[in-house]
Amino acid sequence: MALKDENLILVTGATGYIGGRLLTALEKRGKKVRCLARKPEHLLANVAAGTQVVKGDLFDTESLKNALEGVHTAYYFVHSLGGGSDYEQRDRQAAANFSEAARTCGVSKIIYLGGLGSGNGLSTHLASRQEVGRILRESGVGAIEFRASIILGSGSLSFELIRALVGRLPVMITPRWVRTPAQPISIKDVIEYLVQALDVDARDCPVFEIGGADIVSYLGIMRQYAARRGVTRLFIPVPVLTPWLSSLWLALVTPLYARVGRQLIEGVRNETTVHDTSARDSFTIRPMGIVEAIDRAMNKED
Repeated sequence: MALKDENLILVTGATGYIGGRLLTALEKRGKKVRCLARKPEHLLANVAAGTQVVKGDLFDTESLKNALEGVHTAYYFVHSLGGGSDYEQRDRQAAANFSEAARTCGVSKIIYLGGLGSGNGLSTHLASRQEVGRILRESGVGAIEFRASIILGSGSLSFELIRALVGRLPVMITPRWVRTPAQPISIKDVIEYLVQALDVDARDCPVFEIGGADIVSYLGIMRQYAARRGVTRLFIPVPVLTPWLSSLWLALVTPLYARVGRQLIEGVRNETTVHDTSARDSFTIRPMGIVEAIDRAMNKED
């Protein structure tokens, strides 16, 4: 086993929404970063000098060991949601492979971002995200799991769906599930949590629930977005529009996001609010409210 570098950080999913923004934040802070990518050519032109990019795949254990060799902290931002109906099994196996390789290579800490939600009846997507967190926390490596509500930022799936729906539809038929309470959080605050987690003790494998300052429904977010846009939108409630039917409608309005949007919509029926406030004691972050989060996203949305 190679000597562990106490400063070396591995970022998986660096070509994705969260991973890409975290990578930029770490580079700006002068951190020593290595990225794991199936196609390194997609990253090489966009990383700072000194950032390593290694080729690897979560289903290739030898490439994982190569990527994790000498790493102190590893961020795990990988999911197969857009990869087909068997994404749960793929995510389960990927997390198990990563856990084994991290333990073998002597990694000290894993940091993971999953989804808020509790109790029975979780959507398939949310249940899978939490299962991945459990696998990582049971890996034998110290792990920190964040569970977040709807993430608002230019380019995030949730925000882009809201932007498309409010932008294209002056009248919307809204089922009951769009009134489910949520605690949307700005991407800026999410990234700050992830960065500060570098200095948080992971030996007891804590789970931190994180959300913004306001509790609001998906409908409330759309209303706030319309108000900040200065447009009037009519929302007509109906009692029986299932998530499955809603996903068909979504595919017509926002075909770019149809595949993963359906899974996201099925998760909206679950309340995603913070019940455990222990993050306030472990981090200095005081998350912004819905209006500021939307304004920040709108300022960068082009």
